[in-house]
Amino acid sequence: MTNSTMSSIAEEDGSVRTALDGIFAAWEDNDAEAFVASYTQDATVVLPGIYLRGKDELRATMVAAFAGPLKGSRRTVDLDSVRFLGRDAAVVVGKSAVVHEGAAVPDADGWTFSTWVLGKQDGNWLIAAYHECPASLTVRN
Repeated sequence: MTNSTMSSIAEEDGSVRTALDGIFAAWEDNDAEAFVASYTQDATVVLPGIYLRGKDELRATMVAAFAGPLKGSRRTVDLDSVRFLGRDAAVVVGKSAVVHEGAAVPDADGWTFSTWVLGKQDGNWLIAAYHECPASLTVRN
Protein backbone atom coordinates (compact mmCIF):
# COMPACT_ATOMS: atom_id res chain seq x y z
CA MET A 1 0.00 0.00 0.00
CA THR A 2 1.22 3.46 -0.80
CA ASN A 3 1.40 6.26 1.75
CA SER A 4 -1.39 8.01 -0.16
CA THR A 5 -3.66 4.95 0.08
CA MET A 6 -2.94 4.53 3.81
CA SER A 7 -3.61 8.23 4.38
CA SER A 8 -6.92 7.98 2.50
CA ILE A 9 -8.01 4.95 4.54
CA ALA A 10 -7.11 6.71 7.80
CA GLU A 11 -9.05 9.79 6.68
CA GLU A 12 -12.14 7.75 5.79
CA ASP A 13 -11.87 5.82 9.06
CA GLY A 14 -11.90 9.13 10.89
CA SER A 15 -14.88 10.34 8.87
CA VAL A 16 -16.86 7.19 9.70
CA ARG A 17 -16.04 7.55 13.39
CA THR A 18 -17.05 11.22 13.26
CA ALA A 19 -20.45 10.27 11.80
CA LEU A 20 -20.98 7.84 14.67
CA ASP A 21 -19.77 10.41 17.22
CA GLY A 22 -22.61 12.61 15.95
CA ILE A 23 -25.26 10.09 16.95
CA PHE A 24 -23.66 9.52 20.34
CA ALA A 25 -23.58 13.28 21.01
CA ALA A 26 -27.20 13.62 19.86
CA TRP A 27 -28.14 10.76 22.22
CA GLU A 28 -26.47 12.53 25.14
CA ASP A 29 -28.43 15.67 24.22
CA ASN A 30 -31.61 13.54 23.92
CA ASP A 31 -32.11 15.16 20.50
CA ALA A 32 -34.03 12.79 18.22
CA GLU A 33 -33.77 15.06 15.17
CA ALA A 34 -29.99 15.34 15.43
CA PHE A 35 -29.81 11.60 16.12
CA VAL A 36 -31.57 10.62 12.89
CA ALA A 37 -29.61 13.18 10.83
CA SER A 38 -26.81 10.62 10.42
CA TYR A 39 -29.18 7.94 9.05
CA THR A 40 -30.26 7.36 5.46
CA GLN A 41 -33.92 7.93 4.64
CA ASP A 42 -34.48 4.17 4.21
CA ALA A 43 -32.30 3.04 7.14
CA THR A 44 -33.20 -0.08 9.09
CA VAL A 45 -32.71 -0.58 12.81
CA VAL A 46 -32.94 -4.01 14.42
CA LEU A 47 -32.96 -4.28 18.20
CA PRO A 48 -34.17 -7.15 20.38
CA GLY A 49 -37.89 -7.28 19.66
CA ILE A 50 -37.87 -4.16 17.47
CA TYR A 51 -37.56 -3.67 13.71
CA LEU A 52 -37.69 -0.07 12.49
CA ARG A 53 -37.97 0.77 8.81
CA GLY A 54 -36.90 4.21 7.71
CA LYS A 55 -35.87 7.45 9.27
CA ASP A 56 -39.44 8.47 10.18
CA GLU A 57 -40.02 5.34 12.32
CA LEU A 58 -36.61 5.79 13.94
CA ARG A 59 -37.31 9.46 14.69
CA ALA A 60 -40.71 8.68 16.26
CA THR A 61 -39.19 5.92 18.36
CA MET A 62 -36.35 8.11 19.60
CA VAL A 63 -38.67 11.05 20.38
CA ALA A 64 -40.72 8.73 22.60
CA ALA A 65 -37.65 7.08 24.12
CA PHE A 66 -35.91 10.39 24.93
CA ALA A 67 -39.12 11.67 26.53
CA GLY A 68 -39.56 8.43 28.49
CA PRO A 69 -37.21 5.58 29.46
CA LEU A 70 -34.08 7.09 27.88
CA LYS A 71 -34.59 10.63 29.18
CA GLY A 72 -31.29 12.03 30.43
CA SER A 73 -29.36 8.95 29.29
CA ARG A 74 -26.24 8.67 27.18
CA ARG A 75 -24.64 5.86 25.23
CA THR A 76 -21.15 4.58 26.00
CA VAL A 77 -19.43 2.87 23.08
CA ASP A 78 -16.27 0.88 22.49
CA LEU A 79 -15.70 0.50 18.75
CA ASP A 80 -13.85 -2.68 17.84
CA SER A 81 -13.38 -2.29 14.10
CA VAL A 82 -14.10 -0.21 11.04
CA ARG A 83 -13.94 -2.23 7.82
CA PHE A 84 -14.40 -0.82 4.34
CA LEU A 85 -16.28 -2.78 1.69
CA GLY A 86 -15.10 -0.49 -1.08
CA ARG A 87 -14.91 3.28 -1.35
CA ASP A 88 -18.47 3.99 -0.26
CA ALA A 89 -19.41 1.31 2.27
CA ALA A 90 -18.20 0.50 5.76
CA VAL A 91 -19.11 -1.90 8.55
CA VAL A 92 -18.43 -0.89 12.13
CA VAL A 93 -18.61 -3.34 15.02
CA GLY A 94 -18.45 -2.47 18.68
CA LYS A 95 -19.90 -2.89 22.11
CA SER A 96 -22.22 -0.32 23.65
CA ALA A 97 -24.52 0.33 26.58
CA VAL A 98 -26.98 2.90 27.86
CA VAL A 99 -25.95 4.89 30.91
CA HIS A 100 -29.19 6.02 32.52
CA GLU A 101 -29.70 9.45 34.04
CA GLY A 102 -27.97 9.72 37.41
CA ALA A 103 -25.79 6.65 36.84
CA ALA A 104 -22.04 6.78 36.36
CA VAL A 105 -21.79 3.46 34.52
CA PRO A 106 -24.16 1.21 32.59
CA ASP A 107 -25.92 -1.75 34.16
CA ALA A 108 -23.65 -4.81 34.06
CA ASP A 109 -26.13 -6.72 31.89
CA GLY A 110 -26.88 -3.72 29.68
CA TRP A 111 -24.05 -4.18 27.19
CA THR A 112 -24.84 -5.02 23.58
CA PHE A 113 -22.85 -5.99 20.52
CA SER A 114 -23.56 -3.35 17.88
CA THR A 115 -23.11 -3.28 14.11
CA TRP A 116 -23.47 -0.21 11.93
CA VAL A 117 -23.47 -0.34 8.13
CA LEU A 118 -22.63 3.01 6.58
CA GLY A 119 -22.70 4.28 3.02
CA LYS A 120 -21.19 7.41 1.60
CA GLN A 121 -23.77 9.74 0.03
CA ASP A 122 -22.86 13.13 -1.39
CA GLY A 123 -19.53 12.95 0.44
CA ASN A 124 -21.08 12.15 3.84
CA TRP A 125 -21.08 8.85 5.71
CA LEU A 126 -24.63 7.89 6.70
CA ILE A 127 -25.93 4.89 8.63
CA ALA A 128 -27.94 2.58 6.38
CA ALA A 129 -28.45 -0.18 8.95
CA TYR A 130 -27.94 -0.73 12.67
CA HIS A 131 -28.26 -3.96 14.60
CA GLU A 132 -27.65 -4.86 18.22
CA CYS A 133 -27.96 -7.94 20.38
CA PRO A 134 -27.22 -8.62 24.04
CA ALA A 135 -23.52 -9.00 24.78
CA SER A 136 -24.33 -11.76 27.24
CA LEU A 137 -24.36 -14.26 24.37
CA THR A 138 -21.45 -16.67 24.22
CA VAL A 139 -18.85 -15.71 21.65
CA ARG A 140 -16.66 -18.38 20.10
CA ASN A 141 -13.29 -17.55 18.56
